[in-house]
Amino acid sequence: MTKVLVVDDEPGVRDLLCDALRIAGYETDTAANGIEAFEVLHRHRADLCIVDVNMPTMNGFEFLEKLREHDTQTPVLLLSARDSNDDVAQGLRYGADDYVRKPFSLEELLLRVKAILRRAMPDGDEELSYECGRLSMNVDRHEVFLGAVPVELSATEFRLLEVLMERKNRLVTREQLLREVWNIDFDSETSVLDTYVSYLRRKVHRDGFAPVTTVRGVGFKLVDESTK
Repeated sequence: MTKVLVVDDEPGVRDLLCDALRIAGYETDTAANGIEAFEVLHRHRADLCIVDVNMPTMNGFEFLEKLREHDTQTPVLLLSARDSNDDVAQGLRYGADDYVRKPFSLEELLLRVKAILRRAMPDGDEELSYECGRLSMNVDRHEVFLGAVPVELSATEFRLLEVLMERKNRLVTREQLLREVWNIDFDSETSVLDTYVSYLRRKVHRDGFAPVTTVRGVGFKLVDESTK
């Protein structure tokens, strides 16, 4: 069973989240702060961490930064009452897979959880692969190469690239990307898409090879120059 670690200093929030997650079919662990969370992770694995930002002893940003020093794969969903875009950007910069502002609806949170886990643990028996110039992706093996050099991507970056790869040379709108990568199918002012596109470009744009292009005000396109 998929296990979710809920990290929040408010017992009521922990109980509410755990009840909703268990009803949705997930197993749960809890911690009251970042230090307790590491103690739990030392004893048990977690397939996803839901972490509040504002906590005593070790807050969510500190927990995430420390976690990413040795674990780049375990997905993390940050929760925060802060509504500053700078806080969102900071969380994503530290390696969060998504960021949900309090107060939130349980329905929205569970949709985000489902989307993150789908990206982190893809299923299916068929081996899928894509190519775009020097860039290649094997979805089944969760591998990306730029030429012969492996490219390390987070689960969210990988899913974003996969959506662009499968629609190579075609426009993918912002709405499509938000829906297929983050499961957001409602009006949203989130900057998460632009943030992750910039992360992806940093990793796959090299020596004049720059396949991820912007269609201003509409979306993005992965362009294969070799097919022109």
